Amino acid sequence: MKALLLKSIVACLVLLVFLQPAFAIDIKEVTSPGGIKAWLVESKTIPLIAMDFSFEGGSTSDPLGKEGTANFITGMMDEGAGDMSGEQFQAKRDGLAVKIGFNSGKDQFEGSLQTLSKNKDAAFSLLKTALTSPHFESEAMERVRQQFLAFARDQQQDPEHIAATAWMKLAMPDQLYARESDGTPDSIAKITPDDLKAMHKLLFSRKGLKVAVVGDIDVVTLGRALDLIFGDLPNTDAPQPVNKVTVAKGPIVKVIDRDIPQSVITFGQEGILRNDPNFFPAFVMSHILGGSGLASRLTKEVRENRGLTYGVGYNLAPLDHVGLYLGSVSTRNEKAGEVISVVRDVLKSMATEGPTQAELDDAKTFLTGSYALRFDSDDKIASQLLGIQQEGLGIDYVNTRNARIEAVTLEQLKAQAKRLISSDRLIVTAVGKPEGLKSTGAGG
Repeated sequence: MKALLLKSIVACLVLLVFLQPAFAIDIKEVTSPGGIKAWLVESKTIPLIAMDFSFEGGSTSDPLGKEGTANFITGMMDEGAGDMSGEQFQAKRDGLAVKIGFNSGKDQFEGSLQTLSKNKDAAFSLLKTALTSPHFESEAMERVRQQFLAFARDQQQDPEHIAATAWMKLAMPDQLYARESDGTPDSIAKITPDDLKAMHKLLFSRKGLKVAVVGDIDVVTLGRALDLIFGDLPNTDAPQPVNKVTVAKGPIVKVIDRDIPQSVITFGQEGILRNDPNFFPAFVMSHILGGSGLASRLTKEVRENRGLTYGVGYNLAPLDHVGLYLGSVSTRNEKAGEVISVVRDVLKSMATEGPTQAELDDAKTFLTGSYALRFDSDDKIASQLLGIQQEGLGIDYVNTRNARIEAVTLEQLKAQAKRLISSDRLIVTAVGKPEGLKSTGAGG
């Protein structure tokens, strides 16, 4: 009931607070007495606090042969900490109606907390205990291991996962980004309690810590909370960043035979980093090409005009140290070759001719008008603010982003289309029995 109350409060009130006609959010940078920084959006209207935070490093820090170690930690953070067993920790968390979660990406290890503001002190204390003194006991670890093993086995049979994983290995062979973040059955089976303890020590540091908080808490109270929650973590160096990442150039096609009625296809090439000075024109161009749902060029040609698929997308996908341009599509086996041929034609047309002014105008209307929907709940706002910090976009980004979209010109879009799109350099992985596609290049 407490959890339902929390959700109801958010759903009913947050739109009134944040989605005003002139979309703007007042973000304060808070520095705790101990020097820990956070971004805060304060609102006394909603008796809720949402906190998102991250540490530098993620699956790229996994030991070789033990891929999935960082991800394994996400399943162990409520399995006992401090003087509490797993059952006691979970009972206290549930009794407070507190939500605590963790997620490991390739470059970041993230956590989140949501609590009713009246329970904030107990919730912050519970989070501190989880962060600073998790148990990683063998018995609990074996139970969690079975869950991850079951998931990994399912992933190995999932066509979308197979296609995406194969694509990363073709695009960046023998590089950290190509390893499986969630691990494989073989790698998960090898992970020990000592591996989890070493990974926890490596990742959980105040250096590189980023925090975003939204809701019913003031600057002074948050400052004290930051020191309470994170102050006892070491101030050690973050894991060494991924460097010298290179992306292979196509054309490369790899067919992975599976006895299924549809072919599941991943396609793409090198993209750009998020801090690229031309990211906004590239982003708008990408939206027009493959990121705008039913309005995108790819959807119109592949789905609407030819009925070859239910959905197709193609978007910029920047990681911290490499930019990718990735797409996916599923179709009947006998139509796989035709789909990729149409995709290449659409990409070639975009690269040579660029978008139209009408497409640019429609994209601006959608991208600026829909941006506020990313902020329609406290937890969404916290997530957005954390992502902005991770990407180094600046505390004013939320309030200037739409103006940057509006400033994009048609000439800039055409230049980025010519720069980024090479239809003859696509890397393609297809899972199924795709007719009209054969393994070529490095995929052969």
